[in-house]
Amino acid sequence: MTNCAEADSDLPAPEKIVYVVAVALVDRDGRVLLAQRPPGKKMAGLWEFPGGKIEAGETPEHALVRELHEELGIDTKTSCLAPLTFASHRYDDFHLFMPVFVCRVWQGHVTAKEGQSFAWVYPKDFDKYPMPPADVPLIPILRELL
Repeated sequence: MTNCAEADSDLPAPEKIVYVVAVALVDRDGRVLLAQRPPGKKMAGLWEFPGGKIEAGETPEHALVRELHEELGIDTKTSCLAPLTFASHRYDDFHLFMPVFVCRVWQGHVTAKEGQSFAWVYPKDFDKYPMPPADVPLIPILRELL
């Protein structure tokens, strides 16, 4: 058995780290909103939790409030975001770090502001929606929570 430090020492440092934030937007029925990545984007067609890049000077919470407004047309407050977990995943050309929140309170109706498809999905049905590798480890966490 190798020790943890030895196992990681062979990996080269990633070219860059990308910081994004995501949310499990949960409705009254316990369903979670998934968004499908549109054609032309990396990993097009895969389903993910809504969110986006954290801009310079933004906290993850403020970035998420901004992204939810821009992408979904809904408004929420940072106080309505409960930290849940994070994802850390190495892709071929970057490493993704993604804090994940749960939100059950927002105003407005979810609207596809960027032309993406949406689905309200019960956690037991997440396996029917192919997801990016960074999102897959979130499935059992959300199933246990919800």
